Amino acid sequence: MNSEVLQLQDTVVAVASPAGRGAIALVRLSGPDAFAIAAKHLQVMPKEPRVAHLCEVHSEGEKLDEALVTLFPAPNSFTGEDTVEFSTHGGYFVPSSIVVALTASGARQALPGEFTRRAVLNGKLDIIQAEAIGDLIDASSRIMQRTAIGQLDGGLSRRLLALRNDLIELEALIAYDVDFPEEDDGPIPRTRIEEAVASVLKSLDLLLSTVSVGELVREGAVVVIAGPPNAGKSSLFNALLGRSRAIVTEIPGTTRDALEAVIDSGKWPLRLVDTAGLRETEDRIEKLGIEVSERYLAGAHVVLACAEDASSVERTRSLVGQRTDAPIISVRTKSDLVHTREESGNGERSVIAVSAETGSGLQDLMVAIDTAIDERQGTINPDLPILTRARHRKALEAARAEVEQFKQAWCTEKLPVTVAAVHLRTAVTELEELIGTFEIEDVLDRVFSSFCVGK
Repeated sequence: MNSEVLQLQDTVVAVASPAGRGAIALVRLSGPDAFAIAAKHLQVMPKEPRVAHLCEVHSEGEKLDEALVTLFPAPNSFTGEDTVEFSTHGGYFVPSSIVVALTASGARQALPGEFTRRAVLNGKLDIIQAEAIGDLIDASSRIMQRTAIGQLDGGLSRRLLALRNDLIELEALIAYDVDFPEEDDGPIPRTRIEEAVASVLKSLDLLLSTVSVGELVREGAVVVIAGPPNAGKSSLFNALLGRSRAIVTEIPGTTRDALEAVIDSGKWPLRLVDTAGLRETEDRIEKLGIEVSERYLAGAHVVLACAEDASSVERTRSLVGQRTDAPIISVRTKSDLVHTREESGNGERSVIAVSAETGSGLQDLMVAIDTAIDERQGTINPDLPILTRARHRKALEAARAEVEQFKQAWCTEKLPVTVAAVHLRTAVTELEELIGTFEIEDVLDRVFSSFCVGK
């Protein structure tokens, strides 16, 4: 009997809510002995499943808490096992004391991600859905939340299973043609195979086209605030962030390093970066800050070229343009101090006037940032699942490479069909490992290594 089976025979327990002071904490107990262990510590064991019951929790005759206790009999639970959830009073000591009591009665402390891992092993989730739970917990924007919920609902898994089935059907066609070439209407037309291969490649390319969008959804678009010292960059950073994060003074060169914060624009998550002022300086520390600014500019998705008047903005835009290929938005800061409407020197590029003091122009600036990202990355297709993890991309790229090799072998006829078809089988295996159709221990270890205890 392998170690994984032995672990599944254990009953595990953990606090499934964050540590710290709060009204409610959740203790989760799951495994074959969950009900028996819970009964040892409840004055009255609930009878009705999936209904919260108010119960006294005891240990060695001492009352630990009054908790809402809910039973989830297998297989109708998150893990697919008998599960008991204790909704206790919050804080650190109360839930911890209940965990100690349950472990003393035979439960084992759960490993990070073990509840979700059990759900995968018991067929309640596939690996992509399990990853989506982690993404949902880590979501810092509405679009990441929607993407994770879509994957948890099985959107990406269904698309990959459909691709897997298409490849298996293609394998079946080739096997039929090899084994029964004279049956029915004779050999299968080569064009039928070629069209099927082209359809699979098109579907794979469509999914892979979401990689860059998926990186933005997961990591956020880098929006760099750039310009000369004392141009109001830090004030703009604070205004967009909605709280004072950067130190704002009238002394040029105050920002010596880049400050970074994530905000949700409503459409894209934005990694807003306040950088050191761009200027010639002999100050060694300030030079280092400017070097950091230039590195951020090189990797930016959008740059805000900031200055106090339109002519200075144009100079800043030209200076920034030498350091980045990203779209540049011209921003005239401190518009509350200058009330006249200004345009850039060439009359073509409009300058967005903003005031960190009054908040005017900030909404227009956010719209301009979203528009610039849309134009560079493309809009999100709501009907197309987004690839948000490197594991997804690598597996699909590998599958596509195998299908492409089969196509080349098929078209050139340089290999026997049975040998060329091995590429299709390898592509199917790549998709199965991605979804988790087969139990792959090293894949499971990688997926759950970042999960918290209790999930």
